[in-house]
Amino acid sequence: MKTMKRSTLVIALLALVIVVAAGLWLTRKPAEPGAADKAAPAAKGPAQRPALTVSVAKPEATELTVTLAANGNVAAWQEAVIGSESNGLKLAEVRVNVGDTVKKGQVLAVFSPETVQADIAQARASLAEARASAADAAGNAARARTLQATGALSQQQINQYQTAEQTAKARAEAAEAVLAAQQVRGRNTQVLASDDGVISARTATVGSVVAAGTELFRLIRQGRLEWRAEVTSAELGRIAVGTPAFVVSASGAQVKGKVRSIAPTVDPQTRAALVYVDLPNVQQNTGVKAGMFARGDFELGRSAAPTVPQSAIVPRDGFNNVFTLLPDNRVAQLKVQTGRRLKDRVEITSALPEGVQIVVQGAGFLNDGDLVRVVDATPTAATPPATPATPAASAAVAK
Repeated sequence: MKTMKRSTLVIALLALVIVVAAGLWLTRKPAEPGAADKAAPAAKGPAQRPALTVSVAKPEATELTVTLAANGNVAAWQEAVIGSESNGLKLAEVRVNVGDTVKKGQVLAVFSPETVQADIAQARASLAEARASAADAAGNAARARTLQATGALSQQQINQYQTAEQTAKARAEAAEAVLAAQQVRGRNTQVLASDDGVISARTATVGSVVAAGTELFRLIRQGRLEWRAEVTSAELGRIAVGTPAFVVSASGAQVKGKVRSIAPTVDPQTRAALVYVDLPNVQQNTGVKAGMFARGDFELGRSAAPTVPQSAIVPRDGFNNVFTLLPDNRVAQLKVQTGRRLKDRVEITSALPEGVQIVVQGAGFLNDGDLVRVVDATPTAATPPATPATPAASAAVAK
């Protein structure tokens, strides 16, 4: 009995499965004709579009300046020390300060002249007294010589009068020398500039009593500065007297100078020699001061070199790169080395393929292998920014 019930249940389940399968078969939609053909293009995807519209150019040969870089200090061409020639006098007036331009013979400071004037007056009085004595002795000697023939005076007395005359004359000359020395002291109460130039230092203080030889001022003679460039012995032969040089100070000020002289010896420690470059007037170049450290370039001549526009150089990962155009309108990234610059053009020192075309406009938005559309560069003063050709450009920039 139980076996019969189990067989009936199995038959019912099989019938149910057959009914469900038949229903699913009847409800399915027939396949559309050509569906397989439509699926094939969909698998291939849409045709790739250019990532960016760019302009290209070939490297041009440009005449550039050949330079030699160097570093060095800026110093005064010659510095004069102006000191006191008076001893024990009080400084009454200081008429100049640091940075003032002065002329040769200009009064820089004045000492109190009262003591010197009193000494001059005393020297004049002593001179007058000595001259009076000399005149009296000369008269006595003249009278003695007139009486020599008469025998009224002995030869010894006549010699005494003549000796007295010579002694008085010598005393008068000594008094004149003393007066002259006092007058020199009087002139030294005024401190004068020894040359044209610019005051670079001042230690003179009103009211101080200084000894002879004490430094009061320092003067940059004729306002001239020089750049003392250090050049290696290997490069020294490329520089000659008269070579132009551009000096750039730490503040960014640029000054053009000219080589005045080259040191005859080389430092045995650094193997470098000093090259002295004359700079223009210090007052006309406020950005260049004595004591500054400056870099500069010597202009050694001119030469032709391949150059590309500045916009074609793309710095990435610490290197300079350019994008070259391939025959299939794709670009290839090429690492290059740059050199000299002239306005908006940059020298390429590394080797470039012959006939290569460099992407100029839009190079900064590209990646290696991008497909581009090439247009002619517009000859305008300012190159407009690159315009993406399709929305795909946004994806290129995002990369």
